[in-house]
Amino acid sequence: MNLINQIFNILDDAKTENIKIVDLKNKSSIADSFVIATCRSTRHANATADELTKKLKKIGIKCPSPEGRPKCDWVIVDAGSIIVHLFRQEIRDLYSLEKLWNISFDSNETKLA
Repeated sequence: MNLINQIFNILDDAKTENIKIVDLKNKSSIADSFVIATCRSTRHANATADELTKKLKKIGIKCPSPEGRPKCDWVIVDAGSIIVHLFRQEIRDLYSLEKLWNISFDSNETKLA
């Protein structure tokens, strides 16, 4: 099972909602993918980040300490080529990362005149 599927399963087991995978290959050098998920509360986001880092460590992927604590409205877990974003619903709606990163950088519509 590849890493993206393992992360998806961990987030699904943690009862996160609306899990989306955004492919960043050929769009950004920061990561190959973003995984975006909604958490019910700040406590849920914090606990999910802990669970994710523990389970990834067990399979040999060491993550730096998650960013976004102690507030936990938006927690980021860096798993190397995959960055996981855990949001409270209101914050996810505000930033709309899926829409931002799903635009085509090569289309004629996004080129300036």
